[in-house]
Amino acid sequence: MTARVLVVDDNIANVKLLESRLKAEYFEVMTASSGYEALEICGREQPDVVLLDVMMPGMDGFEVCTRLKADPKTQTIPVVMVTALDQPSDRIRGLEAGADDFLTKPVNDIALVTRVRNLARVKQLTDELLLRITNMDHDSSSADLISDLETSGAVGNVLLVEDRELTAQRIMTVLEEEHTVFHADTDASTRTVLGREDIDLVVISLDMENHDALQLCSHIRSLGKTRHLPIMVLSEQGDDDRMLRALELGVNDFVHRPVDRNELLARVRTQIKRRRFSEYLYKRLEERVEQASRDPLTGMFNRRHLEEHLQGMIDESIRCEKGLSVIMADIDFFKSVNDNYGHDCGDQVIRQFGSRILQNIRRLDLAFRIGGEEFLIVLPKTTREKAMVVGERLRSVIEETPFRISAGDSNITVTTSIGLTSVNAVDDTTAAVLKRADEALYEAKKAGRNQVVIKAA
Repeated sequence: MTARVLVVDDNIANVKLLESRLKAEYFEVMTASSGYEALEICGREQPDVVLLDVMMPGMDGFEVCTRLKADPKTQTIPVVMVTALDQPSDRIRGLEAGADDFLTKPVNDIALVTRVRNLARVKQLTDELLLRITNMDHDSSSADLISDLETSGAVGNVLLVEDRELTAQRIMTVLEEEHTVFHADTDASTRTVLGREDIDLVVISLDMENHDALQLCSHIRSLGKTRHLPIMVLSEQGDDDRMLRALELGVNDFVHRPVDRNELLARVRTQIKRRRFSEYLYKRLEERVEQASRDPLTGMFNRRHLEEHLQGMIDESIRCEKGLSVIMADIDFFKSVNDNYGHDCGDQVIRQFGSRILQNIRRLDLAFRIGGEEFLIVLPKTTREKAMVVGERLRSVIEETPFRISAGDSNITVTTSIGLTSVNAVDDTTAAVLKRADEALYEAKKAGRNQVVIKAA
């Protein structure tokens, strides 16, 4: 994938070097020679990734990063701090300032391209999720959602896969300072831990003695449960071919040996934090999608959900030669309820009406509120004759138990008219099925209400 990268450094030679390397990988590159210029460009151009040198006159990289992360307009832009090789403290300070990653000078080409490409992918995914959530929920803003990243947590369950006992023990000792660590030394034990535990990150040694680490990475990426699980690999300096192959297989990050304690912990924290925030955004999106498909008064599915899914259910019924029936129910004389008792009491009746429907259908059945006092039930694997039994049961349940309303602390009797049809023809459609159910409902009302009428295809 391509991305727009802003390179920030007061040293022109450094800027040109990074620019040429990035352009060779088809990134679009912008440059800035000071922190102030970088802030102005980020606010105006919204780059996908910022490569930010630490040591600059006037405003150093730490302050630039802090300002970028404090501004709602720029806080989602990933920042990679570029530090000197002999200054590990700068790397940690950069992460504390909000940096998403860091590179050490001289910058390794693989590390450069990998970090930029991964962060650009993360930003693209995050921006898409934020846009979809805020479009569906106007009460939420990107700034509000991003603020949750700060509290999403960076401590979790880490699985270390290493078959050399002493090496594994050294790495586990470091990781256990902050995380719960599980150890696996075979493919089988790795699969067992992944199946049993809620793992946040897998750390795999690329140079295990008896196991193919690349095959294991591929296996993790192939399974539905672990497809999006972050993977970090530990590799020897100079093992570029295997490192590139690992990255092609979807590995998220890497650390070279000898492993620097602070770097390992910092990178693990970053990966876990991203995973938690991504899960949070997906959960929020699922909640908004669910809310968009539900009627707020009854909790039933709404007409939009019906129109999106009924045709698929009809097609499946025809393909599998299993029956599918539809019940359309309407509250009789509902206008008089609103006129005599008020709309608040009318809402109470609708809510109780929907509740009785839900209590008297199967789990595989779907219930919808499709209009003011109009409801629809889809009954998979149900013939017309069996649907008639369900319709009569619902009609009886509605009629026999009075509805309690708050006006005068009263109980009122309500009845329902029901129209019923089933899928028969091989070319049946949503429109045709709903039309037949509606015609059956009309005939039930015309015949005196409080009854069930069937309309054949």
